[in-house]
Amino acid sequence: MNQTNKSDNSGDTVLQITSVSKSYGKRKALEEINLQINAGEFVALLGPNGAGKTTLFQLLTGLFVADQGSIVIESYDIRRFAVKALAGIGVVFQQPTLDLDLSVGANLKLHSRLHGIESKESENRIQHELERLELLDRINDPVRSLSGGNKRKVELARALLHRPQVLLMDEASIGLDPAARQSLVKYVSQLCHSRNVALLWATHLVDEVEHADRVAVLHQGQLLADTTPDQLILKTNTQGISEAFLKLTQTDLKNKEAMI
Repeated sequence: MNQTNKSDNSGDTVLQITSVSKSYGKRKALEEINLQINAGEFVALLGPNGAGKTTLFQLLTGLFVADQGSIVIESYDIRRFAVKALAGIGVVFQQPTLDLDLSVGANLKLHSRLHGIESKESENRIQHELERLELLDRINDPVRSLSGGNKRKVELARALLHRPQVLLMDEASIGLDPAARQSLVKYVSQLCHSRNVALLWATHLVDEVEHADRVAVLHQGQLLADTTPDQLILKTNTQGISEAFLKLTQTDLKNKEAMI
């Protein structure tokens, strides 16, 4: 590998966001965002709707380009080496992206082909991921027959097939019941630690960040905090994550129920 094609990213850092800003006309969606995530870290990106979470994910996945700043994934700057940078991420988008008429297995095989994974290896990886998620018995079922929680699990399995070092999950629990939400959060938390995968989990629900290694609070395009859940509570002199979040963002208490 030609080291001149790589950035100065070093150590265990697999995602480096430096001074990233993005505007849409006169509206500034993100302003000077700095965030670093190491391999094996579960970082929760917590912010109310409209905070800029989705915009950041659009930049991280190459859908849009930042007005300024840099995004480095697995040592590759996304501006200069987009293909290599994007090969290092797996994504579960906010909106479902599975083909409902194809079977679970067919959806995953399609993703494998797009990433150039050989047939035998693809079969092994698909079986492994579905087995871990307790969905192997549904491999031949059409996706539309699955529950919302199981559809999300299939999307997660798909995101992991090409063995990314960075996993991005954008409001991935939307539409799931509380039990399914907690199950998904618990699984990905264990996953990033057991496989040494960096996880950036975007959410507006405070109960989903309690088990994160770090919480990055985003509000009106600005990063207000980046620390552990315990330190966030301590620094805001509050009694819990929910209260700390409300205090930082000065969110009207009448909106509290939408965030828990």
